[in-house]
Amino acid sequence: MRRTRILTVLLALAAGLLAGSPAAASAAEPAPRADVAADSYTWKNARIDGGGFVPGIVFNRTEKDLAYARTDIGGAYRWQEESHTWTPLLDHVGWDDWGHTGVVALASDAVDPDRVYAAVGTYTNDWDPTNGAVLRSADRGASWEKTDLPFKLGGNMPGRGMGERLAVDPHDNDVLYLGAPSGHGLWRSTDAGVTWSEVTAFPNPGNYAQDPNDTSGYASDNQGITWVTFDESTGGGAGTATRTLYVGVADKENAVYRSTDAGATWERLTGQPTGYLAHKGVLDAENGYLYLAYSDTGGPYDGGKGRLYRYATATGTWTDISPAAEADTYYGFSGLTVDRQRPGTVMATAYSSWWPDTQIFRSTDSGATWSQAWSYTSYPDRENRYTMDVSSSPWLTWGANPAPPEQTPKLGWMTEALEIDPFDSDRMMYGTGATVYGTENLTNWDAEGGTFAVEPMVRGLEETAVNDLASPPSGAPLLSALGDVGGFRHTSLTEVPSMMYTSPNFTSTTSLDFAETKPDVVVRAGNLDSGPHIAFSTDNGANWFGGTDPSGVSGGGTVAAGADGSRFVWSPEGAGVQYTTGFGTSWQASTGLPAGAIVESDRVNPATFYGFKSGRFYVSTDGGATFTASAATGLPAGDGVRFKALPGGEGDVWLAGGAADGPYGLWHSTDGGGTFTRLPGVDAADTVGFGKAAPGASYQTLFTSAEIGGVRGIFRSTDAGATWTRVNDDAHQWGWTGAAITGDPRVYGRVYVATNGRGVIYGDTSDTGGGTDPGPGPDPTPTGACEVTYTVTNQWPGGFQADVRLTNTGTSAWNGWSLDWSFPGGQEVTRMWNAEHTQAGTSVTARNVGWNAGVAPGASVGFGFTGSRSGTNAEPEGFAVAGRACPTAT
Repeated sequence: MRRTRILTVLLALAAGLLAGSPAAASAAEPAPRADVAADSYTWKNARIDGGGFVPGIVFNRTEKDLAYARTDIGGAYRWQEESHTWTPLLDHVGWDDWGHTGVVALASDAVDPDRVYAAVGTYTNDWDPTNGAVLRSADRGASWEKTDLPFKLGGNMPGRGMGERLAVDPHDNDVLYLGAPSGHGLWRSTDAGVTWSEVTAFPNPGNYAQDPNDTSGYASDNQGITWVTFDESTGGGAGTATRTLYVGVADKENAVYRSTDAGATWERLTGQPTGYLAHKGVLDAENGYLYLAYSDTGGPYDGGKGRLYRYATATGTWTDISPAAEADTYYGFSGLTVDRQRPGTVMATAYSSWWPDTQIFRSTDSGATWSQAWSYTSYPDRENRYTMDVSSSPWLTWGANPAPPEQTPKLGWMTEALEIDPFDSDRMMYGTGATVYGTENLTNWDAEGGTFAVEPMVRGLEETAVNDLASPPSGAPLLSALGDVGGFRHTSLTEVPSMMYTSPNFTSTTSLDFAETKPDVVVRAGNLDSGPHIAFSTDNGANWFGGTDPSGVSGGGTVAAGADGSRFVWSPEGAGVQYTTGFGTSWQASTGLPAGAIVESDRVNPATFYGFKSGRFYVSTDGGATFTASAATGLPAGDGVRFKALPGGEGDVWLAGGAADGPYGLWHSTDGGGTFTRLPGVDAADTVGFGKAAPGASYQTLFTSAEIGGVRGIFRSTDAGATWTRVNDDAHQWGWTGAAITGDPRVYGRVYVATNGRGVIYGDTSDTGGGTDPGPGPDPTPTGACEVTYTVTNQWPGGFQADVRLTNTGTSAWNGWSLDWSFPGGQEVTRMWNAEHTQAGTSVTARNVGWNAGVAPGASVGFGFTGSRSGTNAEPEGFAVAGRACPTAT
């Protein structure tokens, strides 16, 4: 959302993606494999609604109400018209492929609306260890197949708001084009995205980089081929490739190319403007106009000058249709759309107008004349053609009270995605750096004195990067530290909080903590362009006041609150470790602990604090004044570590982290960090947290994001790490989950998971407890003592998606299971996850996979599938386990 978005991701990288990259345990210190059980969890987002940059919105051109949105680090979404919500589509992306949560382009097939494609990859430099890929789906994103590419893609790179770089031929939908960055040129598939090859005849791979001197490779990357647009009026009929297509290139002198022979040969469009990059190229085939939005930079933050042009495809005539003189622009143009129901209506955005607001322009005469969303009456007073209602996401006001001409809430910033619904002239959506806004009475704009209503259209789309999490024993159940939007106090997980943390409002909160025995006392540290980098609350995070920075502080770092709230230890960026009594009006330098160390507090003894830096563990018993290095050895050598002390257990510390080239796993200390024991069977671990103990258990529930038993996932232990249960599944992985994790001290089994772009995920168990997780044992044949929950989660013409939960209601554990049912309407399973299946006619059998064979009494296991249907989608008439009827839950 703000200019700091890249800093959020870099922080995550520094914290773990580089120092603790996902890999197996060190060869020098092998860990025995652990036996892992499985539990069926229900997963949801703690609602924030939005919170990040939405650079692309794509409507299908032949099916009403079918639309998709892409984010720069948080995956892709499909619009649900019935509920006016977004459904996430890439939650299956796992740890090793975390970069595939960055989406650089989307394409929805106009010939077969069930098909959708996503070009994925987050960075083109070495921050992302994997190459990009093209994902293809035949069921609207319910399931995907992947083709890896021989180069990287940059969903979070400069220029990511240009596009779309991926396009499906509207006549021969087996043909797709993809514009590549980094000098890799234009690519084509002729088999519906299965295989790709470079279009060697395309003459220009681009040459523009935001900053050619950037040694990190981030801003110095060639932004490459930026969009592909077909002229559907030049098709030869169904199954015959469209003859004319246009391609945008990141080259200020040669920005637009055309082919008139289905991509065999290419030419630079003559007479085109120079000195600018073409962010978008949108064709109005009925009137024969290609509209182009130009900026002097690639965005999404920058852009100081811009133009709008119209190209007549029949005559080759170029017309400058800009709504403002070049000298009067202080922004570039990027958002661009035409009204398919009203040819000649075109809209564009001044995407880089940060102050006082973004601007949206509208023309109903093909760009001859324009009106704008707001204008000055007498400076600084504004007249708006719109009204805004953000009551569904009230934090979008930022708690601000700006002076005119600035207003709150703003229309937005980084407004590169702008689309009029091709079936409804009254509906328009546009993406910002913080949300998706929309209107359903857009044509009111054209009436004399009329106003159109703008409101968030973002529910279900969660795009925050999470740096830290806390769940106090009283007060709000969840406190979060987030990139870009600071963080929230959730008093209800199912409602959007009224405001992010303010007074001060950090651009990113890097760390937070509460006093364990006095949880109304909360501290947070974060980044701010000017102002304090630390803040305190005495009412459980409801209200805040800023502390005073020691000299040299440049960033938030990590912070810890003493158990009774009487003192704090802070390890900020730019200065050494500091400690204070009271609320940070005066700080003193700690001794014995290196600058940049991670700090935490003991949750019982208010004078005890802990630190970690470069493989050494440190302890302070005098409130953070002095630290002494522990004698513990064998800990991870780098700084990709997170550790926490157990609530209620003095000196009980758990440490997770490591790297592929050294120790990597989970360690436990019961003597205040004097010694640590590595847990066997944990191949790798990156976070650790605690929740309410299971019924009858003597130790709090442990949670970790880890690799255990050769499987990456989110794990729970109710017996101090002796046995583990995987609580997520292959459909719920969320890419990188290495920043933070915590259980809930008030709800057994509940876990809060930090993601790097999908917000705060929380899960609730179907397990009723029982003290310990089931380990391997006898292999009893499952009986009919079971119950099934069958839920259709989504359906569309010809297809559907369903979730199944199977509960063991008997008294013996299962070590292997199968579930049988028959479809009454001729449905057919096309793909199943978290179970294997066979189908003969209408009869289906689903069987466990290796990791979810064990199901304890009272526990459940879940799986899902997509299917085809030709008529109604009635639920199965009955279920059976081992030949015995298994009733459905009511």
